Amino acid sequence: MSSDDVRIIFLSGLSGSGKSTAMAALEDLSFYCVDNLPPALVETFLDLCAKATPPIHKVALAIDAREVGFLAGFPALIEQIRERGARAELLFLECSNDVLVNRYRETRRVHPLSRAGSVEQGIEVERQLLGDVARVADHAIDTSRLNVHQLREIVARHVTGGARSTVVNLDSFGFRYGTPPSAELLFDVRFLPNPHFERELRERTGEDPDVAEFVLKHARTEALLERLGELFDFLLPLYEAEGKAYIRVGVGCTGGRHRSVVIANALAERFRKAGRDVNVTHRDIERTE
Repeated sequence: MSSDDVRIIFLSGLSGSGKSTAMAALEDLSFYCVDNLPPALVETFLDLCAKATPPIHKVALAIDAREVGFLAGFPALIEQIRERGARAELLFLECSNDVLVNRYRETRRVHPLSRAGSVEQGIEVERQLLGDVARVADHAIDTSRLNVHQLREIVARHVTGGARSTVVNLDSFGFRYGTPPSAELLFDVRFLPNPHFERELRERTGEDPDVAEFVLKHARTEALLERLGELFDFLLPLYEAEGKAYIRVGVGCTGGRHRSVVIANALAERFRKAGRDVNVTHRDIERTE
């Protein structure tokens, strides 16, 4: 891989230090994540990513102490990748012994490097095996006092240079056809003036400028959008502090063709002006029955 916009993150660390959580955070940041890829296939895999259509520019690979044969040559591999022009770095997760022991006791799991012995023995063996890897880490994170949300946030801040904004997925729908099962927040806008009862607007949808104007011009619509804006200004930073990558918001009216579409679009415009990523789906806009 030779493009300078390619970013490869190797993730390593002690078993029980939170690698699964960190990999999930990287996946939410649009990295193509692979866990426990055989060492001999790393360079081949990266070449395949470069040749994919479209090319995969963001890759995260997790490595652990069980790949003993790979660890010795790992520092040299990173340098080779960097020489080709890719941005390669290593994140290493550290954790105190007593916290690791407690985590294993709570989950009742066996340490992968001490299946017949004690957790303490496995931790010490793993520290020795990962010593050289830890020394060449570009960024080390001590997870001893972190919960999963804090770890995700730290990984996001490191990778993006700041906190990752929660993506808002807006779904308009008609209550007549049921509520979206995956929505975390639902708003009923059936109290707004209904274009269905306006003969010249009935056959159109909320995407039509005249329909949108009809809904938006009323004082109660303006009041609703103002209050929803205040609510999301309050909620979204709290979701981001918890490391929530996405939130799905349902906006419903009777048939899902007029009012819910207009309000979902208005909210989306507000979020985009604030610099937030938004996806909008109008589930029932084409239904006429």
